[in-house]
Amino acid sequence: MTLNQSPFRCLVIDLMHESLMPMLENLGVEVTYLPEVKKEEVPALLPGYQMLVVRSKMRITADLLKFAPKLEIVARAGAGVDNIDDGVLEARNITLINAPEGNRDAVGDHTLGLLLALFRKITQGDRQIRQGQWLREDNRGEEIGGKTIGLIGYGHMGKAFAKRLMGFDCEVLAYDKQTVDNPFPHVRLTSLEEIQEKAQVLSLHIPYTKENHHFVNAQVLTGFQHPLWVLNTARGEVLDHAALIDSMKTGKVLGAALDVLENEKLKTLTQEQQNRLDYLMEHPRVILTPHIAGWTQESYVRINEVLVQKLKAYLE
Repeated sequence: MTLNQSPFRCLVIDLMHESLMPMLENLGVEVTYLPEVKKEEVPALLPGYQMLVVRSKMRITADLLKFAPKLEIVARAGAGVDNIDDGVLEARNITLINAPEGNRDAVGDHTLGLLLALFRKITQGDRQIRQGQWLREDNRGEEIGGKTIGLIGYGHMGKAFAKRLMGFDCEVLAYDKQTVDNPFPHVRLTSLEEIQEKAQVLSLHIPYTKENHHFVNAQVLTGFQHPLWVLNTARGEVLDHAALIDSMKTGKVLGAALDVLENEKLKTLTQEQQNRLDYLMEHPRVILTPHIAGWTQESYVRINEVLVQKLKAYLE
């Protein structure tokens, strides 16, 4: 594909940082920006476009792609691609680009912040002072130094968190099903079994796929030899929340910091999901944030830069 053949048209259906449009136009791309469009209206718009930019407004399915005969690229503005049905792009020879490089630093920062908040009881102390309580001994915390931290998933996000642990004098063990490089001397690639044997903190950094559904389940949690702190800044569905709560009730899991939930559409929770969320919200050693680990002012722009760099490489 070259820009000389015909106008390369891009449809953007989610809210994006304003920097995206001029960057695309500088490549000669014709952009239609419709962040307020309803997902039901998208199929009728698709026939004239070679590129679709999406965050999480809608799923990319085979049925949807029937309306997009010219589509060459789907750009996911972020890291996760779990809203794209397996195999549908390959079946149409459509290129997928995403931008884990764009928000990995944000995720690394946030994950470290969650761990520090858990260990040092920062959110608990803040709440108590606002309630007129000054309880120092009640808020005696723990240090990261000397701990063994296990990472499940050692891609862009796992490495970003590992990088931030470099100065804390802790042991970092990383497990990934894929063959991955390891740029950090303080991290050792190992098996899931060794992480279960040694880790006192478990941090999840795997994408959501069918194979990873409830990857961390009752069997995995039971296999840990030490009382455990759990961090999840990946996807809620990779962690079995029922198993997490059972492990918290038995003391196997000491506490958790979750940026993602099993169902983030809070008005659609089943009764069982609501019961689990109520337990987590009431637990003194649980911190919850609304899927914002990768959500910073800097990553908002950087994601655009990554997508445009990858589009430029495709066009060239």
